[in-house]
Amino acid sequence: MSAVLETTATPVAAPERRTSWAAVIELARFEARQQLWFLPVFATLLLYVGYTGWRLLFPADGMDAYPALQDVDRATQTGPALLGIALFVCVNRAALRDRRRGTDRQVDVAPMEPWRRTLAHVLSVVPYAVLTALVVLGEFTWQALRSGAVGHGSPAELAVGPLYVLLCGTLGVLAARLVPSSFAAPLLVVGLFAAALFLSAGTGDAEWSRWLSPVVSENSRDTLPSDLIGRPAAWHALYLTGLVLLAAFGAVLAGGGRTRVLKAGLAGALALTLAGAVAQSGGATPQLLAARERASVSPEKEQTCVRRETSTYCAFPEWTPRTATWAKIVHEVQSLAGGTAHTQPLLVRQRIEARYGLDSDSALLPSADPHRVTVGTAWGGNRVPEFSAAVASVLVAGDEKTAGEMCDGRMVTVMWLALSWQDDPTQSLRNVRLDDSLSGSAIVLAPTDPLSMTAAQTDVVRELLGKPRSDVEAAVKAHWTQLTAPKLTTADAARLLGAAVPKGGGDKCEG
Repeated sequence: MSAVLETTATPVAAPERRTSWAAVIELARFEARQQLWFLPVFATLLLYVGYTGWRLLFPADGMDAYPALQDVDRATQTGPALLGIALFVCVNRAALRDRRRGTDRQVDVAPMEPWRRTLAHVLSVVPYAVLTALVVLGEFTWQALRSGAVGHGSPAELAVGPLYVLLCGTLGVLAARLVPSSFAAPLLVVGLFAAALFLSAGTGDAEWSRWLSPVVSENSRDTLPSDLIGRPAAWHALYLTGLVLLAAFGAVLAGGGRTRVLKAGLAGALALTLAGAVAQSGGATPQLLAARERASVSPEKEQTCVRRETSTYCAFPEWTPRTATWAKIVHEVQSLAGGTAHTQPLLVRQRIEARYGLDSDSALLPSADPHRVTVGTAWGGNRVPEFSAAVASVLVAGDEKTAGEMCDGRMVTVMWLALSWQDDPTQSLRNVRLDDSLSGSAIVLAPTDPLSMTAAQTDVVRELLGKPRSDVEAAVKAHWTQLTAPKLTTADAARLLGAAVPKGGGDKCEG
C-alpha cells in the first residue's frame, strides 16, 4: 500500500499596483513629445509662433510703433485660439490610443494605474501652456520696450492665453474619459461653438454670459486709460483657473481615481469656478462709470498740462511723454503758416469717449473754443497726418467746429500746411483721405469731425505738393490773409499759390 502525498499550493497575493510619480512625469513628457507628431498641433504651433514673431519684427501699420500696453495685453489672447482647438482634438485622440488599438485590456493590468495614466495625459498639456506663456511674455515685453509705448498691462489679461491652452487640453482628456470615442472630439468642438453662439444670442450678450467664454474680446476705436478699462481680468483668470482644475480633477476621477485628495480638489475647483464666474459678472461699478463720465466730459480734471514753446499740451497721465511728439507736429505746421498763425498759441487737449466702455465707437464732437486742437489716444501711421490736418484747419479757420463746416478754397491752404512738411507728402495725402485716393472728391479724416475736399481742391493740392516747398511756403506767407479769408475760391487759391487753375471752380463739396 502506497501513500499519496498531496500538497496544497499556497495562494500568492497579487502585487499591489503602485508606481512612482517620476514614472507619471516621464509618461507625461513622452505624451507631450508625441503631440508634436500630430499635424494639427505642429502646424498651429508653428503658425502661432511664426505669425507672432513676424508681426513684431515687421509691423504693418505705423501705429504699432506706439503701442498702448493696456491694449497689447488683450491682443495676446486671440493668438493661441487655433493651438487650443488642435490640442483639444489631439490630446483626446492620444488619451483614446489604447482603446482605438484594442490594447486597453493589456494596459489595464500594467503596473501604472489607469488614473495615473490619465493624469499623465493632463500633464502633457503643461509644456504647451508654458510655451504659450513664453510667447505672450515675449510679445508683451517687445511692445513694452518700444520707445513710443504708453500705459500699463495687466498680468491677469496676459494669463488668459496660457490658461486657454491648458483648458483645451484638459477638456480633451476629460472628453476621452467620459465619451470614449474618436469621433466625439470634433463634434464637441462644433457643439461648444454653437452653444456659445446660442448663449450669446439668447441672453442678448449680457455681462454674465459674455464672460463665461474663455476669451472675451473688447476693442474700441480709441484706447482708454488703464484705470478706465474696467474689465474683471483678475476674476476671469480665477474663473479659467477653476475650469482647468475642474476639468483636470474630473478627468482623473473619471479615469479611476478615488482618493479623498482628488475629491477635495474637485470640490475646491468647483468653488473657484463659481466664485470667479459670479465675481466677473458684476459689470461696471458706479465709481468706474463716474470716472469714465468725468474723463469724457471734463478731461481737464484728469489731465496734466505741459507748455512747450507758445502752446500748451494737456494729456492723461499715461500719455504725458507723448506731448513732445505732438509739439513737433505743431511746430512743423506753424513754421509754414503766415500772419499771426505763425506764433499763435494753441491748446492741444487729448480727448476720449469712455462713457460706453471698450465697445464704444463714438466720434468726438468738434470744439468751438478758439485755437483748441483735439488729439486722440492712438498715434502713429495715419494718426499723424490726421492730427496735422487738425492743427492746420484750426490755424486757418480759428476753431474745429468752423473747420468742419469749411468748404471753399481754404482747404487748399489747410492740406498743404498739413502735408508738405512730411517725408512723403503725396502718400500722406492718400493716407489721410477716407478712400485712400489721390483724385476726385474725398473725406479727410481728423480726430473729430472729418473735413471735405473737392476734386478740384485735390488736383491743386497734389500739384502744390510736387513743387519745391520753399517756393510754395513763400507764396503762403505772402498771401496769408487772402488764403485764409472765408469764401475764398479754389481757383483764387490756385492763382495765389502758382498752381494751375481748375476748370469749373470746384468748390461744391461732395460726400
